Amino acid sequence: MSIRPWVVVEPPDSRGLRRVVIGGQQAGSAWSPAELRRILGRRGYPATMDLDDPASIFWRGGDSGTWPDHPWRRRAIMFLMAVGLLVSMVYNTVIGWPDASGALTFAQRMTGVLFVLSGAVLGIAAVAALDYWGRHQFRASGAVALLGVMMVLATDSLLLLLWFEEKEYTRHLLVYVPALCWSLWALLLLVRHKSWKGVPQPKRFAAGVVATALLTAVSLAYSTMYQPAAAPMHFSLKVEFGKAWKDVNLPFVHVPLTIHMKNTGGIPVYIINNIYTVRGRVALYSKSEGDLLTEWRESVERRGVGEGEGEVFVDQLRYTTISSGRFYDLGNSLDVGQEYAMRRVFQIPEDIGYDTLSAELQISYMRKDRGKLDVEQFRFPHLSWNERDRRYYCDPVVCGGQLIFRGRVRHNNNLINVTRKPRYVTSVWSPGGGIISSISSFPFNFVGSADYREERRELERYGTARARADSEISAAELLRSAGV
Repeated sequence: MSIRPWVVVEPPDSRGLRRVVIGGQQAGSAWSPAELRRILGRRGYPATMDLDDPASIFWRGGDSGTWPDHPWRRRAIMFLMAVGLLVSMVYNTVIGWPDASGALTFAQRMTGVLFVLSGAVLGIAAVAALDYWGRHQFRASGAVALLGVMMVLATDSLLLLLWFEEKEYTRHLLVYVPALCWSLWALLLLVRHKSWKGVPQPKRFAAGVVATALLTAVSLAYSTMYQPAAAPMHFSLKVEFGKAWKDVNLPFVHVPLTIHMKNTGGIPVYIINNIYTVRGRVALYSKSEGDLLTEWRESVERRGVGEGEGEVFVDQLRYTTISSGRFYDLGNSLDVGQEYAMRRVFQIPEDIGYDTLSAELQISYMRKDRGKLDVEQFRFPHLSWNERDRRYYCDPVVCGGQLIFRGRVRHNNNLINVTRKPRYVTSVWSPGGGIISSISSFPFNFVGSADYREERRELERYGTARARADSEISAAELLRSAGV
């Protein structure tokens, strides 16, 4: 009989796997006597070898009948571990990719990159979990699986924390809430089995994992809650009347109007609403001195809006809208340093009777570093008098005529999008009227916002604001320049 190396079967670990050492070298691991015989067979041992022969096999921590493995339970755990890590891998990549590939700020791009990288780590952790609950051929597989589970716990805890800020239902809850529960179960299981065993200096490894998780969570929370406000918004707006000329065929005067705007700030913006309006003013003049305060109060009461005007020798001010329109396509962006100018010509009769003409320019904008607007959806106008569009219909007797523009806006930090309901930018425009712009999650209605606090919060979150410019000229000066 040939002399063979001595076989040592180590005690079962917490999962029931027993390591097999032949001649001082590890030959494999076995869950059952059948697997042990297969290992021995590959080394040339006979299939009928007596496993209880102390001259051939030395058993540690039990004998040939000590096999505590429960195959179905172990395989179920292995399956759940791998599936949980793979689902989290896909979800983290889906969250991070829009920011990693398209965010405008460095902090937001880094947030996206961190999520994409965490997805890659979770993929590796899924493979490690299969090995740990399988043959355990790699000593660090349990520690890598533990790292992946802790990353899922940290990420989903952050998402749930952000969700608690406003507690809005979103379909993403159906992913990260079950994933959070799964990560707690997986963490308890791996800790109970001391999965970090086999890693050199396990205490330092654990400290490094905890420190990395904390730094990552703080970085993600900061980049999510921080609103970039270092670059202020500035616009140069100008509206001017030009030299008028007389129509030789009609008793009318043509008046040119030049409109100009330039983004002089440090951030590109979306123009979400704009309007220019030309008004003529008629007043009753008196040589006797009136009371300025009384004139001002009456002007405010008659106009109903604005600060009104007060003049000693002028009373009963009345304004008529002559021309009004949009001068920039809604949803178009205006980059840093970009400018836009437009020239319009409107007509007034030679004997119009106005004493002054005024032009007003208003714009409403949203910072592009805060959100991404679905421009194609937003540009489509809904007519308030179109009865077939029931969602935006309003009786012309009540609403007159309005154009409603509405489009989805996505925050440039995708963590906000997955923890909130969808937000929409809504702009209402009508000639001669004031422009209305809002951002909210509730359906459009003509009555008004369902939650003004949410609307104000969202307008601030996405960095919306307004700018205006105006100009006034004497009607006599315009007519004289036209030779009338």
